[in-house]
Parts: sequence; C-alpha cells; structure tokens
Amino acid sequence: MTWTCPKCGREFKKTNQEHYCKKPQSMDEYIAAQDESVRPRLQRLRAIIHEAIPDAEERISWSMPTFWKGTNLIHFAVFRKHIGLYPGAEAVAAFAEQLTDFDVNKGTIRLYHDQELPEALIREIAQWCYESYVK
Repeated sequence: MTWTCPKCGREFKKTNQEHYCKKPQSMDEYIAAQDESVRPRLQRLRAIIHEAIPDAEERISWSMPTFWKGTNLIHFAVFRKHIGLYPGAEAVAAFAEQLTDFDVNKGTIRLYHDQELPEALIREIAQWCYESYVK
C-alpha cells in the first residue's frame, strides 16, 4: 500500500512521508520550507559555519544546504528530532574524542533539537573541513 502526497502527487511507502514537493534551490528556500520552530536553529547553524569558513559558497547539494569551495565541505539537513551535520567520515574520525557525547555514525553528527548547538565545536569542524578538503 502506498501513500500519495496530495500536494505533489508523489507516491511513498509510508503515510505522510516527509519530503520536498519542490526541491529547494537555495539555502534560504531550504530553511523557509522547514517548521517555524526549527528555523532559528538552522539560521544559527548556517551563521556559525559561515563565520568559520566565510569564503565558502552556499549551495544545495543532494537536497541539503552545503558549503562548497571547489568541493563539498560540509552539509546539514533537518529531521524531526535533530539536525544532521555532515562533515564527512574523516572529520568525524578526527574529532572522535570531542564527539563522545554526541550521536555519530560514519560522516554524520546528530544535533538534537533539545540540546544547545555546540557552536565552538561546529566552528572548529567547519574550519577543519575547509583546511582538509580545499586544495
């Protein structure tokens, strides 16, 4: 049995499957499409990363907000209970000692909505990504 989105007509296995009827074309569109309660958190995350790597370009890659400088540096995406921060497996491994209190998996760091954003750590990871991936 499938569920069909009444707005865009796409079919899904799960009823009320979260998706984008129209894929966002910019970080602004992505954030505006999210629940109002999470938008300030996304804007803060965006600002932290932008402060850390100011000459990185904002893009949408794989339907996620992405900071890019010749290559994808770091992505993020919002989910029901968390924001997924995607700096890559190498970055997660490099910061393993600082991430012991976080839910991590391969190249993913989950930032739960009921916890403060670890601003200094996010900034440090973004800078590491820039220094490591931009050649």
